[in-house]
Amino acid sequence: QLQLVESGGGLVQPGGSLRLSCAASGFRLNYTTIGWFRQAPGKEREGISCISRSGVTTNYADSVKGRFTISRDYTKNTVYLQMNGLKAEDTAVYYCAAKYTGGSVCQLGGMTYWGKGTLVTVSS
Repeated sequence: QLQLVESGGGLVQPGGSLRLSCAASGFRLNYTTIGWFRQAPGKEREGISCISRSGVTTNYADSVKGRFTISRDYTKNTVYLQMNGLKAEDTAVYYCAAKYTGGSVCQLGGMTYWGKGTLVTVSS
């Protein structure tokens, strides 16, 4: 069974950091573009970052640029989202998603596989 499982969410104070993980089972992430999305209460889902199959290309939404970093570990079949300088408006359920693509493609549309999400709450 093909699955993506997010972990690492939790409660953190403003200005703090969290690292989210996205682990795959049933398939290799080596051949996929991975995206991170989030959905805050009452808001539409927002694509915030992606990393290409090769790892060479990354993209970030303006809302997280300079604070979040996406990376991938091929040996662990896992993708990470390091989140620094967290703000209250970063509070959301965070999802990872994957699709099979070429080497340097990094686009958030058309994702095939989705995780169930992990909740991040930024509050004092």
